[in-house]
Amino acid sequence: MARFHTTDPTTGELVEAFEGLTDEQIEPLLDRAHTGYLAWRRTDVAERAAVLHRIADLYDERAEQLAQDVTREMGKPITAARGEMKTCAGIFRYYAEQGPEMIAREQIEPATGGTAYVRRDPIGVLLMIMPWNFPHYQIARVAAPNLLLGNTMILKHAGNCARSALNVEQLFQDAGVPADAFVNAFVGHEHVGTMIADERIAGVTLTGSDRAGRIVGEQAGREVKKAVLELGGSDPFVVAPDADLEVTAKDAVIGRCVNSGQTCTSSKRFIVVDELYDAFLEKFVAGMSSVPFGDPQDEATVVGPLSSEQARMDVHDLVEDAVSHGAKVLTGGQPQDGPGFFYPPTVLVDVPETARAYREEIFGPVAVVHRVADLDAAIELANDSPYGLSSSVYTTSAEVAEDVAARLEVGMVWINSTSKSSAELPFGGVKRSGVGRELGRLGIEEFANHKLVRSPGGL
Repeated sequence: MARFHTTDPTTGELVEAFEGLTDEQIEPLLDRAHTGYLAWRRTDVAERAAVLHRIADLYDERAEQLAQDVTREMGKPITAARGEMKTCAGIFRYYAEQGPEMIAREQIEPATGGTAYVRRDPIGVLLMIMPWNFPHYQIARVAAPNLLLGNTMILKHAGNCARSALNVEQLFQDAGVPADAFVNAFVGHEHVGTMIADERIAGVTLTGSDRAGRIVGEQAGREVKKAVLELGGSDPFVVAPDADLEVTAKDAVIGRCVNSGQTCTSSKRFIVVDELYDAFLEKFVAGMSSVPFGDPQDEATVVGPLSSEQARMDVHDLVEDAVSHGAKVLTGGQPQDGPGFFYPPTVLVDVPETARAYREEIFGPVAVVHRVADLDAAIELANDSPYGLSSSVYTTSAEVAEDVAARLEVGMVWINSTSKSSAELPFGGVKRSGVGRELGRLGIEEFANHKLVRSPGGL
C-alpha cells in the first residue's frame, strides 16, 4: 500500500502521513469519477465557467495558507509559493473568461453544399499524475481547461504533496465542483497501469521525468488512449555576441535559481560565445555566489532546501561525476551541513561530454556554463540534448533572435527573458521533453472530441 507523507525539507522532520488506497478501494473510486463525468458533461458551459471563476476567487482568498502548506511540504520559498497561487488564480480566470469561446462549435463550409460543423465535446475521466515541484500550478494547467470542457479528473499527486492534494480537492468542492468530478486518490505507482487500462479512464496526463513518461506513454498507447506527457528539460540559455551583459548575467541567475532550481523550464545550460565568455562568467559566478539562500520562510530567500534528501543526493551525484571527469566548480558544489536538504547555488565549467551533467537534467540550483566559438556552435550545442522543452536567447538583434529561434529544437523560445508561464501561452516540448501542449487554446484541445456533424442536404 502506498504511503503519502510530508517531510519538512527545512528540518528533515516528518510532519504528517496518510495511508494509500487499497486495491479494493480503487474500483468504487473509478465508478465515482465516471458517474461524476456523466453528470458534469451535461452542465451548461456558463455554469462550468462560473465554477472556474469561484475557484480563482478562492485561490486569492486562501493564498497564504495554501502557500504555507507548499513551503512546508516541498521547501518552496514562501514568496514563490504565494506567486504560484496567484498564477493558478490567473489560469482559472483565463479559461472561465476565454474558454467558452474556444469550445464553441466551429462552422465549416462544405465544398459539396449542405452544412457542417465541429463540436468540441469532453471525452471522459482523465487520470492526472502530478509532480511535487509546483503542487498547485501543475494541476491548474490541466484542471482549468478540462473542467470547463466537461471532463472529470482523478488526481494522483506526488507522495510528498498529500496536504496540497487535499487542499486542491477541498477548494474545488467549495467552489462548486461536484465531489465526483474531481477526486483525489492516494494511489501508488503500482496502481497506475491498472487505472489506465480501465475502460472508465479516457485519457492520462503526466508531468514528471522522461522515465515516468515512457512508462505511462507505453501503458496509454497499449490501451489506445490519449496521453499528454510534460517531461524534463535541460534548457539552453544562449548568449549571442551582441547580448547586453548586465541584463543577461542577472537574468541567468534568476533563470537557474527559480524554485531552487527545481523547474523543468529553468535555464540549465548556459552557452556563451567566446568573446563574451569571460565577462559573462565573472558576473554570473558573482551573482550565483550571492543568491539569498536558506530558510524558505524568509521572504528574501530565493533558494531554499531541495524537496528531499534523495533530491539533494541526486544533484550532488551529478556534480561529483562532472568533477571526476574534469569539470571545475567555481562556486558551491557541496551540500550544506546541518538539518534540512539544502544545496547551494553552484556553477560548473569545462564539463566534458563524458560527464552525466553534459546531457542529464540537473534538478537543483546547479548551472553548467559552456564556451563556444560562435553562434552556429552555440545552436549546435543547444540542440545536442535529448530534451527540447524551453530555451532563452539573449541578443539585441531581432534578426539574430528570429534566426536562433527558428533553429532551436525546442517547444518554447524566450527572447531576452527566462522562461515564464502565463495562461494564454501554450506550454510543452519536443524530443524527450514530452508530447502535447497545456495552457492557451491548445491546452483545451488535447482532451476534446472534435466531433464532425455533417448534413449534406442541409437542415
